[in-house]
Amino acid sequence: MDHSGHYREHLPTTEAAVGALHTIAAQYGRELEVTHDIGADRTSRRGAAGFGVTTDPDGSLPHEAYADFSGVPRVSVRLFPEADALITVEGVAFHDVPRDDVPGFLHSVFGGLSHVRARRFPPSASLVVPLPGDRTYREHLAAHLLTPWLSSRVR
Repeated sequence: MDHSGHYREHLPTTEAAVGALHTIAAQYGRELEVTHDIGADRTSRRGAAGFGVTTDPDGSLPHEAYADFSGVPRVSVRLFPEADALITVEGVAFHDVPRDDVPGFLHSVFGGLSHVRARRFPPSASLVVPLPGDRTYREHLAAHLLTPWLSSRVR
């Protein structure tokens, strides 16, 4: 539990987070395809690593993973070594999501709690993903790019 009394999963490593993703995929009857990039020369945020350099200065191997869930909504998760993630739902990208928030985020999306908040004037729409503890992720989206799944979630 976190300081507010709500359950929040602690995922200290990329491997622990991948394990949580497999559990969530099984809970919602989805296939999960995961690819791993290990080493400073392979991870996306380590472009400055010299040729042949695979470790960080502390000697550890950075580990990044990309997970793609089957089904609708289309969801992918890129787990970064810095303990954050990029979650994409139906083409809507949520950057810098803390790794510990990823399970709650996915439960909200797959469990039907996420929704699209739309306004007529001025015209705008946002994908809203509520998490336990009155925390919410919100990302603006172009109303003309609504997929059928996003359209079905408009409030």
